[in-house]
Amino acid sequence: MAFSSQNLLNLSISLFLLASLAKAQNCSDCFIQSRASYYPNSDEYGTNHGACGFGAFGATVNDGHVSTASDLYRDGVGCGACYQVRCTNSNYCSDNGVTVVVTDQGSGDNTDFILSERAFSKMAQTEDLAASLKSLGVVNIEYQRVSCNYPGKNITFKIDESSSYPSYLAFAIYYQQGQKDITAVQLCETQSFTCKLLQRDHGAVWTSTPPPSGPLAIRMLFSDGDEANDTWIVPVNNIPQDWNPGATYDSGVQVN
Repeated sequence: MAFSSQNLLNLSISLFLLASLAKAQNCSDCFIQSRASYYPNSDEYGTNHGACGFGAFGATVNDGHVSTASDLYRDGVGCGACYQVRCTNSNYCSDNGVTVVVTDQGSGDNTDFILSERAFSKMAQTEDLAASLKSLGVVNIEYQRVSCNYPGKNITFKIDESSSYPSYLAFAIYYQQGQKDITAVQLCETQSFTCKLLQRDHGAVWTSTPPPSGPLAIRMLFSDGDEANDTWIVPVNNIPQDWNPGATYDSGVQVN
């Protein structure tokens, strides 16, 4: 079949538009404009009482480079998500900014993030400029979702101290990895592999009343919003039958 010059031009335009659309849908360097502030803290880390239910872990994870989020909290789905945040004032700000983990909910003065003081300072080019940056209080930023990486760490389950063996089980998921959200969790009795879908109690905390008996497996659904890419992750390690409130259990798995 012969193609006219006009047909070839139309084909080229169509291919260009399709390539542009694909690039926009899979953009790895697309930033969203917003604002950020910080919450003063005597030790510059996060808070032990964040809405995600991480406790002390939420203050110190990621070397204390943590943040509250407003709309990005997403009723707790956003807990554990990582973002690259960089301020845009070239007089103070570095090109890379800082990677933060969402561990709390909060907003102020039209901000998407309230960073720990440690994370806010990390956006500056130097320690001296960090002091000047903090004096501004609120700064213009740009941010993008990035993968969470915890070298040498597996996804870990922390049994909440409010749990009561064997009638009530609550746990938070630590070291969420990759760039997907945990949108559903199943608790499975390992002998029969009978599973029950859990309710998100708040933040990253999931509960079961009563939990199944025996050793338990926790299955997690990782999702990026496209059902075709949803993936159920099954831990290598089980939670023991005689689990204890306050204990942590290593899942044995990492997620890219």
